[in-house]
Amino acid sequence: MNQFEFTRRHMMALMGTAATAAMLPSVASADEGLKFWAPGIARVGEKDWSSMEKEAGIKLVNVAKSARADESIQKMVVGDGNALYDAMTDNGGGMEDALASQNAIAEIDTSKIPNWSIIEKRYLDGGDAADTIRYEGKVYAIPYISNADALAFNYDVIGQELTSWEVLFDEQFKGRAALQNDFGPTLTNTAIYLKQSGKQDIDNPSDMTEDEVKGVCQFLIEKKKAGQFRTFWDGFQNGVDLLASEEVLVASCWEPVQIVAAKKAGKDIRYGTMKEGHQTWNNIVMLTRGGRERGMDETFYKLANLYLSPWFGARTLAGLGFTPQMTGVLEYVDANPDTFDAETKALINDRLARKKDRIAIAGNSWQNVFPTNMRAYQDWWSRVQAA
Repeated sequence: MNQFEFTRRHMMALMGTAATAAMLPSVASADEGLKFWAPGIARVGEKDWSSMEKEAGIKLVNVAKSARADESIQKMVVGDGNALYDAMTDNGGGMEDALASQNAIAEIDTSKIPNWSIIEKRYLDGGDAADTIRYEGKVYAIPYISNADALAFNYDVIGQELTSWEVLFDEQFKGRAALQNDFGPTLTNTAIYLKQSGKQDIDNPSDMTEDEVKGVCQFLIEKKKAGQFRTFWDGFQNGVDLLASEEVLVASCWEPVQIVAAKKAGKDIRYGTMKEGHQTWNNIVMLTRGGRERGMDETFYKLANLYLSPWFGARTLAGLGFTPQMTGVLEYVDANPDTFDAETKALINDRLARKKDRIAIAGNSWQNVFPTNMRAYQDWWSRVQAA
């Protein structure tokens, strides 16, 4: 595994004293529908999942998911997750390894998923994203969205396209820049910038050594003390409001933050392609061990097939701007003009072209929610917050 080597040391750190807890008995039944532990971003169409149910031809019982990666793993491995959920989504890079290594999720038979034939090639054996859905070479997950985190900027005020993370640290935007209050994307993207610009020697921005973490955080502390950052935004709405109000002009953020901010402000707030690279990531859906024991394979495969369909890909791209995981999206949009008018079609084409440009940047690094030196990340991030 290139993305994340799950070890007993990681497990014990996550589980703590709860590692001796007993599994609860299975309580769900197949005729009640697929019990799906997933966030709202996994849904398109109607707010009640009815569009997803109709298109997939299944019944879904959704339980909103908001737990952190470590909390999700604990619930699935030593808690009651496998008794409660037939399928689930992840919380970031590496969870499929953690859960599969502990027999909390089931291996997937891709021959049972017709749309596997149109999955993006990067997920096939040898592709740069192949490891993000596999454990020990076997498929345990299906991707449903992905992206490359970048910089949002107010084009109406700035008047030019921004293509480097440099602007976040440039004095011309002193007091008008914002970073995400999350050490994962913020330290990774800062490390990518420092590495690619030659300012620091960093081997792997996704899994830094203790000294590399220290160097990145000292750089941020120096900039923060100098007043470079207006704030570290915390939460989707906070990120949106900062950009929409023009309190900040440049911000590292999720693409949906940029999309909603632009709509709210009625301004040309754009999402850039950074020449140094981006933190790239995907979100995945998995069949739980409990789901397999309850005979939910067929229903799960129908859901997985939906997530790999242009029907879903076009809608998640047009809505929150997430990258589709399959080919054929533009052809699907062309074939459905009653659903996608000319303006939406142009928007989809533009977003997809920009995404392809971002994905192609050589300096990209995959998200890793379990870096080897997690304690160093946590300790130094607390110093950044306190500075």
